[in-house]
Amino acid sequence: MISFNYEMEFELQNEAQYTDWISRVIASENKKEGDINYIFCDDDFILDINQKYLEHDYYTDIISFDYSVGNELHGDIFVSVDRVRENAEDFNVSFDDELRRVIIHGVLHYCGYKDKSEEDERMMRVKEDEKIAMFHVEH
Repeated sequence: MISFNYEMEFELQNEAQYTDWISRVIASENKKEGDINYIFCDDDFILDINQKYLEHDYYTDIISFDYSVGNELHGDIFVSVDRVRENAEDFNVSFDDELRRVIIHGVLHYCGYKDKSEEDERMMRVKEDEKIAMFHVEH
């Protein structure tokens, strides 16, 4: 089950459409949907998570904690809405497009895609683009 939680004044528009899309992305990677919790927060909230649990002292757009078991995906995905807004401006894309990229980025990590090396990062971008294209596809 996919759930959306809010730690700030923000609400995802059309949660059902996002849930359906994320479910289809998971199926497209031959994975099973478990419990995936999205937590939308601000910079201060995600910085606190980053410092407490990862010992990183910087802002980030997403932190994902993977609790998957085999092919069944489970986890908590923290999304900084502040970072998404700033990234959208920096990359000259819409807020909604950048939000979809970050939302699916966490799930792709659960599917086994990495982004530490340049080659891994290129593959992650290809997969993000592929999965974002599925957002508007009717099934």
